[in-house]
Amino acid sequence: MSTTSAIPAVIPGLSSYLNKAPKLSNSVPQPLVSKQSATSEKADVTVPVGRASRDYKIPDEDTKNYSVMLNKKEDLQMVEIPVPKPAKGEVQLQVKATGICGSDVHTWKHGAIGIFEVTDPIILGHESMGIVTELGEGVTDLKVGDRVAIEAGIPCSECDQCLTGHYNLCPDVLFKSTPPHHGVLANYITHPTKWLYKLPDTVSDEEGALLEPLSVAIAACERAGVRFGKSLLICGSGPIGLIVLAVAKAIGVGPIIITDMQDSRLEYARKMGADFVYKVDPTKKDVEVAKEIRSMLGSAPDYSLECTGVESSFRSAIMATRDGGCCCMVGVGKNDQLLPVNSFAMREVDIKGLFRYHHTYPTAISLIAGGRVDIKHLVTHRFDFKDSLQAFEVASDYRTGAIKVQIFN
Repeated sequence: MSTTSAIPAVIPGLSSYLNKAPKLSNSVPQPLVSKQSATSEKADVTVPVGRASRDYKIPDEDTKNYSVMLNKKEDLQMVEIPVPKPAKGEVQLQVKATGICGSDVHTWKHGAIGIFEVTDPIILGHESMGIVTELGEGVTDLKVGDRVAIEAGIPCSECDQCLTGHYNLCPDVLFKSTPPHHGVLANYITHPTKWLYKLPDTVSDEEGALLEPLSVAIAACERAGVRFGKSLLICGSGPIGLIVLAVAKAIGVGPIIITDMQDSRLEYARKMGADFVYKVDPTKKDVEVAKEIRSMLGSAPDYSLECTGVESSFRSAIMATRDGGCCCMVGVGKNDQLLPVNSFAMREVDIKGLFRYHHTYPTAISLIAGGRVDIKHLVTHRFDFKDSLQAFEVASDYRTGAIKVQIFN
């Protein structure tokens, strides 16, 4: 939040490691694509790279406000919408940077994400930062020109879940870009100040938009209870899996083994510090995959974080996890999946789910600003807002080598 609050500023379990974690060196993996190919011929190559933008435009009566709107399955369009005026307790923001999440792509391609189905047109996007351009009534904790990270979920703050700190489980939460709620991928939006966080100049626009997936990674490590010196299996070397790897390394988890089906992703994970990488062969049975993971690691992992949502991967993760360990499903997959119940029940492997995050943004900002986690290199493709539809095409095509695609306004 932008001001002090009764809610704890950082998560106790993870924050206890922050001061102990060493700052990262400047040696980070290079993107999977070249600087030239990171934008493509039609994309605007003038988009900012690694800077904290202070440029903003206060809208006037002639200002156009465009959004990226999903009308229905596979029907994505640039649509002009009214410039919104902030209500009491809100501010108007010029959205400066937005990352394309895998859930955005899935919603676009399938017309749904998990149990949430697109029934009416919605604006996509929830990984964003912006600059304040107008204050609503009663706003005193922010000013025009402030750079802020946008926490996409707006809970009721009154139910039992909210009052006990689990506002991510609020039954009435309004989470941007989750049907039926509009997202933030527009030139201008409004947002409650309670769910905005001031960004220091040491956090770039790119990193500000990465705070949302970083929050997922922090929440995943907290949910599973991963600890210093314990072994970890990460299933999937997509953006979330790689950011989980970065967080786990920062708090001293190890050894770490990470899986994927793509050699390029595994090589990237190795450069980020994974101790072992395992290439998944989809023709192998899940039992065999689990045995090979254990063999490569030298023992069964204490914790497993499944970041793909793929049923076979979740099954292998459960079977690979040590007796008495914990396996947490981070990725979103099919609503109904077949799991090896006796494998985890008779070995007392705890199975947990993860739904977004809570109280993670202050910790995420601290990790980035303090240099303890460096994930900006994950942004492989950058597009100007006018090329948003092309950005979605790139994000949805594995052949592009994209890890994280961002759109700049």
